[in-house]
Amino acid sequence: MACRSKICNPIATIRVEDLLDPLVSAAVKERMQDMVLTNETLRKEMQLFRENIERGLKKATHEDAVIKCFPTYVQDLPDGTEVGKFLALDLGGTNFRTLLVDLDANKCEMQSKVFAVPHEVMTGSGVALFDHIAACLAEFAQEYGVQAENLPLGFTFSFPVTQVGLCSGILRRWTKGFNCEDVVGQDVVQWLIEAIQRRNDVEIDVCAVLNDTTGTLMSCAWKNPNCRIGLIIGTGSNGCYYETQTNAELFNEPDMGTGKVIINLEMGAFGEDGALDFIRTEEDRMVDENSINPGGQIHEKCVSGMYLGELVRLRALALVKEGLLFDATAATALESRYATFLQTPTNKAPAFSNAFSCEMMSQVESEPVETQETTKEILGSLGIENASKEDMLNFRYICQTVSRRSAHLIGASMCVLIEKMQEPYVVVGIDGSVYKNHPHFRRIMTEKMNELIAPGYKFQLMLSEDGSGRGAALVAAVAARKKNELGI
Repeated sequence: MACRSKICNPIATIRVEDLLDPLVSAAVKERMQDMVLTNETLRKEMQLFRENIERGLKKATHEDAVIKCFPTYVQDLPDGTEVGKFLALDLGGTNFRTLLVDLDANKCEMQSKVFAVPHEVMTGSGVALFDHIAACLAEFAQEYGVQAENLPLGFTFSFPVTQVGLCSGILRRWTKGFNCEDVVGQDVVQWLIEAIQRRNDVEIDVCAVLNDTTGTLMSCAWKNPNCRIGLIIGTGSNGCYYETQTNAELFNEPDMGTGKVIINLEMGAFGEDGALDFIRTEEDRMVDENSINPGGQIHEKCVSGMYLGELVRLRALALVKEGLLFDATAATALESRYATFLQTPTNKAPAFSNAFSCEMMSQVESEPVETQETTKEILGSLGIENASKEDMLNFRYICQTVSRRSAHLIGASMCVLIEKMQEPYVVVGIDGSVYKNHPHFRRIMTEKMNELIAPGYKFQLMLSEDGSGRGAALVAAVAARKKNELGI
């Protein structure tokens, strides 16, 4: 039932929408029109997105801007001369990875190991957390015999931080079940450095902290020097891009020669000021109201994997109640799944174990239009039995409309970034489960971008390979290269 394409879903020659469209009831099509965004609507959204970016970049308006446009302090992209061994640490959940990356010309060899973070460490003291991380790092370094080499390390830290330098990030708040309160408001890099120093059995040069979007951009730029954008479209969503330093008014470090700096957009917050209310539906508002952060991450709630399946379930439930889908008994089945989406304590992620998931949506859209075996099986798991062929096609159309809206909104945002950089050809590095696993996302996004992009601009979408791991090592590698060049 999984998507047949295991990597990046090559663009199909036959558009499944053209096959499905004549089979869907007119009433269901009409009911889904509020989730079908015209190019005129998307261009309005693009203009608002551009205006919000400008506000985030400027000192005078940054504080009130919803798209924050934080400088990452990464000024240089890989140029192919990065060689040697580098370490990476990827912390973003209940497990974390350590990696040893060996770069040589166009070759990249990686060794990695996954370590668990016990619950009592996740909610204990900062010293306990970072001592645990340092112990695992030391174990990993000793396993590969590099404990005395003082290798540069890139630290992917996937929590809300405010960067104040390439090697300095202030934790704003914990998420994903972590709650080491004494670290909030502190520099997480300094916590890691001090934990390593307390051990006296390993030497590591922690030289950069970054998020996964920056890692995605760097990982793709190592393979394609035209990469200027990093995009995550998975459980959550965010993007970064390569901006001129003079436009990034919060950037306050000397130019190391490129005149550029990677900007972390935090674009999931777009719409928190009401700017996207003109495209939001009743289901969008319900998802927001019952989330762990009502009023926050509005754009993300329209496009990311955590919410797409729930949007489908809510719209399907509405159509059942209106007599347009399944029979009346399906309402009970669909409503019973809502309990898994209700609010949880603010330091925990919502549980979706029994809800209609984004993965299920991708599976429904993966099977040929003429068969409904996968759809039938998934509906059965939700408690909806004996659905007619027409009902299953209508349900697939709901899934298709929700996922297309996501791809269109993401594609429109990428067009804004490409045009803002004013480079005629830009590669967009992309990672995340939605982009990787949805059978048509890449094609739909590409088609819409071709419709919306201004004349004179060309682009390519590129699947990232391990941005949070290899990308972190590359940030460390570039930082080490610049130190050598400048004799620091």
